[in-house]
Formats: sequence, structure tokens, C-alpha cells
Amino acid sequence: MVSHVIIRNSFKIFALILLAFFSYLMLKISLQYIPYSSDSAFLRIKHDVVHYFWYLPAFHVHAYSSIFLLLAGFTQFSSYLRIKYPMVHRYIGKLYVILLLGLAAPSGFLIGLVANGGLSSQIAFCLLAILWFYFTLRGFWAIQQSNVSSHRAFLLRSFALTLSAITLRAWKWLLVFLFTPRPMDVYTVVAWLGWVPNLLVVEIFLYYENRRNK
Repeated sequence: MVSHVIIRNSFKIFALILLAFFSYLMLKISLQYIPYSSDSAFLRIKHDVVHYFWYLPAFHVHAYSSIFLLLAGFTQFSSYLRIKYPMVHRYIGKLYVILLLGLAAPSGFLIGLVANGGLSSQIAFCLLAILWFYFTLRGFWAIQQSNVSSHRAFLLRSFALTLSAITLRAWKWLLVFLFTPRPMDVYTVVAWLGWVPNLLVVEIFLYYENRRNK
């Protein structure tokens, strides 16, 4: 029993360190787009779409809001914060919902329409944005109805998709390191790999948790 607790706590610490590291990398990436410019980092390969009046605002809104969603989301699954400081949990949760529904998901859908990698990538990113919006809205609606278990399940799904900002880049790095594929082929693959496995892990976790609680 003691060894099980040690392993579980060690895994949590390792996961937090890993998430903190990738969040730091995400912050560095986001800072590349300050000040507002059409010729910085990733945007250098988007010259075919940056002239659309909506693209640059949508891209920058998505880049800036996503880093705050990652940081806000990490705090929401802390049982200590939830029990000891419930008001902080609620305020951060409301900020997460407002930023995601009002900024990150709609802007993600827009830039997904012209994503690198062709139609497959565009479908993947647009579907990601739709599900991200839907899961978050359902989670918010559930807590308004005092349905805590449904709230938790949908927000777990939502944050799994929030983490795609990290996992997409991790998969991209791994694929390039192992196979050195063509850049556009990478986008086609990571557009799906970035979030589908995240969601599958959460669904499997929720399935076994529900079975255990019956």
C-alpha cells in the first residue's frame, strides 16, 4: 500500500515537472509573437494567408490566450486548491471558461480553416476547436446544475484538448527526430496526434473510474 502511494506521488511529481517544462517552452513560443508582427516565427511560412484581414488577429488571440489556459488549467485539478481555497478554484475556472469560449476556441477554429498540411489537417484542427468549445461549455453547464461528476468529466476532456498545445509540439519533435519527414507531412500527422491520443487517455481513465465506482 505504501509503495503504491509512493509510486503514485512520484508519477504526479514527474508529470508536473514535465508539464511545467513544456509550459515554459510554450511561453517562450508565445513571446516570439510579441510585438504584433506578420513576419515572426511560424508566421514566416504563412505568407499565403496573412493577408486575410482576420488571420493575424485570430492567430495572435489564439497564441496569447492558450498560454493562460494552460496555466489556469493546471491549477484546477489540485485537490488542495479546490478544498482549501474553493473561491480561487471558481474564479480561475471562470477565467478558463471565458478565455476558451470567447477567444481561444473561436480563433482556433478560424486559423484551423487554413492550417498547414491540407484538408486533413484543416479538418483535424477545426474539429479540435469544436470539441474544445463543446466540452468546456458542457462542463460549465454541468456545474451550474450542481452536477460535479459531469463537470469534472467534461473539464478533464477540455483540458486534454488544451494540452494539445504541448503534445502536438512533442509529437512534432519526436517525428522529426526519428524519421525526418517532409514538413507538410509532419503537420498532417501531428494535427491528429496532437489531441486524439489525449482524449482517448481521458476516456479510458473515465471508463475505468466509472467501473470502479459502481
